[in-house]
Amino acid sequence: MAPRLRGCLVGAVVAGGLFLLGVAVLRSGGEQPGPKPPPSATGTPPARVLEERQLDERRMELTIRSPALGDATTKVRLLLPHRWESRRDWPTLWLLHGGLDDHTSWTAKTDVNALTRDTGVLVVMPDGGKCGSYSDWWNGGDGGSPRWETYHLRELLPLLESRYRAGGQRAVAGYSMGGQGAMLYASKGYFKAAASFSGAVHILAPGVPQAVMAGTTIGCLGTDWKRIWGDPEAQRSIWRAHNPYDRADKLKGVELYVAAGEGDLVEDLANRAARSFAGRLDELGIPVRTHFYRGGHNHASWQKELHRAYPMLMAAIGAR
Repeated sequence: MAPRLRGCLVGAVVAGGLFLLGVAVLRSGGEQPGPKPPPSATGTPPARVLEERQLDERRMELTIRSPALGDATTKVRLLLPHRWESRRDWPTLWLLHGGLDDHTSWTAKTDVNALTRDTGVLVVMPDGGKCGSYSDWWNGGDGGSPRWETYHLRELLPLLESRYRAGGQRAVAGYSMGGQGAMLYASKGYFKAAASFSGAVHILAPGVPQAVMAGTTIGCLGTDWKRIWGDPEAQRSIWRAHNPYDRADKLKGVELYVAAGEGDLVEDLANRAARSFAGRLDELGIPVRTHFYRGGHNHASWQKELHRAYPMLMAAIGAR
């Protein structure tokens, strides 16, 4: 890659929010009482709730200690449905953030609160790390923390179902890095519907591995980008295992929505990845709703796409 183009790519990736990596009321001050979530399927200890804060009528924020993240603390924001305590199995919508963002980004930068206000759905917005890539990191072949996928699917998910009234009917959506996470997690069988907005849904498409390298190096200063999946050539099988394009056959039976724009360098990469991914689904005979438009890599676009995908996501999980 020419130096000038490489410099433009690095700047655009950081400005775009890392395409690939994409007065509170205290309820109580310690670990919460009540039933404990079951151990994860890997046999590791369960995550523990250290703090629960009711920010307003609907927003609740949890601080969680996670074995999968090296016993570090992390946060998740919930939007509670009306009369939340009246049932124990609410349909659930997970919203995943993009690179450099966090668990507050959906509520801070979109109108998701208003959009979901009159729908009987529990909205889950977990932190996924600035460069977490919704993956258990390779770490030179040694594994270990951070294990974002294990935390989300084997620790957080059962905790929400055992203690926060989440049911088994789940949909997931994400932007940028979170779009990759949405399709990855859906390919593991945990969600009935999935939507990607400007997502990293083909991480081996031309130009995309370079965006991963630049985004991780610049956006998460001091982090070796090879820790996530290794080198895209030497560890090709690891990259493919985390590539929605290569896992497309696992999405049969999932309601799918894929959108991306055109208008800046980062979004053009996302558009290329999205079109390749949608083409692969078509080859496999897997239905997917698509929307390709003029627009940049930003929250205004992702808010619009969430509105477009929302009826499909809610119908898939029986929320109304």
